[in-house]
Amino acid sequence: MTQKFTGTENYVSTEDLTLAVNAAMTLGRPLLIKGEPGTGKTQLAEEVARSINAPLFRWHIKSTTKAQQGLYEYDAVSRLRDSQLGDDRVQDIANYIIKGKLWEAFDCDETAVVLIDEIDKADIEFPNDLLLEIDKMEFHVYETRETIAAKHRPLVIITSNNEKELPDAFLRRCFFHYIRFPDHDTMQQIVDVHFPGLKKNLLDAALKVFFEMREVPGLKKKPSTSELLDWIKLLLAEDIPADALQSDDKNSIIPKLHGALLKNEQDVHLFERLVFLNRRK
Repeated sequence: MTQKFTGTENYVSTEDLTLAVNAAMTLGRPLLIKGEPGTGKTQLAEEVARSINAPLFRWHIKSTTKAQQGLYEYDAVSRLRDSQLGDDRVQDIANYIIKGKLWEAFDCDETAVVLIDEIDKADIEFPNDLLLEIDKMEFHVYETRETIAAKHRPLVIITSNNEKELPDAFLRRCFFHYIRFPDHDTMQQIVDVHFPGLKKNLLDAALKVFFEMREVPGLKKKPSTSELLDWIKLLLAEDIPADALQSDDKNSIIPKLHGALLKNEQDVHLFERLVFLNRRK
């Protein structure tokens, strides 16, 4: 793979993240991306594919997902039904082989990008079950007795929210990068990408409230980058002025339209308690 990722106009990539993407390309190894939810892990794969003009295959992992599904599935039920109906298709078992996302990427006539999204949602055996296929970039289809090998080694980007540990044998095969939560300057760049005409006083006020909120001790779920962008979109839609966010009133500690930032009742109650304590003072 000779293309290099340099970021896109829609995605602010730090120098460390850019280096990690290109290192994974150079090594031909999967890129394992970890970080807080909402820090752009999934979007990274989309933007890398756009940057290097490569097809993207998204494999979103659920708790019930099995590694085999990324390769192929044999639809025995459909074959049985067709045999009962006398359909001639049953003579060729290949008609009942359903290609998975990895197979589709292996079949590409150009380098593809494969997103394995939220791998930590699957059971603990899921990563181990993909070791050989990711290493050798090939797999065997037992029903048709054929081996499928990648025409071009795809760039595999794997995301994890750290909900469970991944096996050491799997980690050894990956290039790892942790997306640190953006600092103030990087976050300002991210907001500028999504809201290029945003007034500076509103941007400054929104970022001040946002970062102060993330620093509140005891918060169960800190607001993320994506939630900040949603909040700013609402502030613009409702025409909320900057001074409404910069109030010195201690009774207004819960920000306007806070439902975009606070996503559970414990955190809302925490802010309500802070209001109560400020009133007593």
